[in-house]
Amino acid sequence: MIGRRRFLSQAVAATTAAGTAMAIPQGPLRAAPPTLPPTVIDTHTHFFDPTRPEGVPWPGKGGELDRPVLPAEWQTLVKPLGVTGTVVVEASSWVEDNQWLLDLAARHDRERLPGMLGIVGVVGSLPLGDPTCAALIDRFAKQKLYRGIRVNGDKLLTGLDDKAYAADVARLADHDLSIDINGGKVFDAAAAAAAKFPQMRIIVNHMGNTPVSDKGPLPEWRESIKLAAQHPNVFMKVSAMAENAAHTMKLPKAPLDPAFYVPWLDAAWAAFGEKRLMYGSNWPVSDKASTYAEVLDIVKPYVARKGPEAQRWFYAEASRAAYRWVEPKT
Repeated sequence: MIGRRRFLSQAVAATTAAGTAMAIPQGPLRAAPPTLPPTVIDTHTHFFDPTRPEGVPWPGKGGELDRPVLPAEWQTLVKPLGVTGTVVVEASSWVEDNQWLLDLAARHDRERLPGMLGIVGVVGSLPLGDPTCAALIDRFAKQKLYRGIRVNGDKLLTGLDDKAYAADVARLADHDLSIDINGGKVFDAAAAAAAKFPQMRIIVNHMGNTPVSDKGPLPEWRESIKLAAQHPNVFMKVSAMAENAAHTMKLPKAPLDPAFYVPWLDAAWAAFGEKRLMYGSNWPVSDKASTYAEVLDIVKPYVARKGPEAQRWFYAEASRAAYRWVEPKT
């Protein structure tokens, strides 16, 4: 039987070659996780309220997430962990829910705990290519918290060849708004959009939703992030690794030892460098595989080894560069 110490050392040294199995540490390291810098922005949270009279289009009824998930809960959860602010990403395709999130952020701003920045940005959802979209972009761009929209990679890739759709993307860029990409051919879409609109910031969500397993990073994922990262206006969120691991390996809980995730972090860091990677939790969806504290502790040791400047960029400055959010007045 392999002892605990030998087991962890093998995990750290595990090969990342395609098709070669890695060890799967199931518990956290015993050493206390490193401390965080003063400003920590979680670039990917979702807020919603199924109890509204109109309900919500997502999540579905009866599931784990069928409950109100609001800023007060998030703030109470993350403040003891050292997280100070968040960029909220749409969880609804309804146009007026863009305004709902902005109004929610305004209310929460009056309820911020001492030392907290609260909601520093909102990433919405708009019907690119629709005749109504130009006016909607103009409308929401007037609100400083509105920092961009999220799109599906396949729709973006196809839409760039459509005159009306591309015009709406150009309009977003003219308003200094960004695009988040989630789902579909994420990296192809990111590279294509970045080349066509070099003045726009493009943010890949959830490490491109790559499978995370004991077999190590997929070779095609490694090549895709390299190609996307060649464009200086493409950023990537280090988010959803734990839930992707649990999903890929069909585990009830994600592996919690930070060593397990090092191959993916190494590949991302090599491609994007320290100024275009940013922390994201994907909370509360992340709760399906791990706690918020566990998600944070997975990346903390790795980033700490990169040094204080890398920590400053990973937890705050990369998101500021990507979203151009502005700290709220105290």
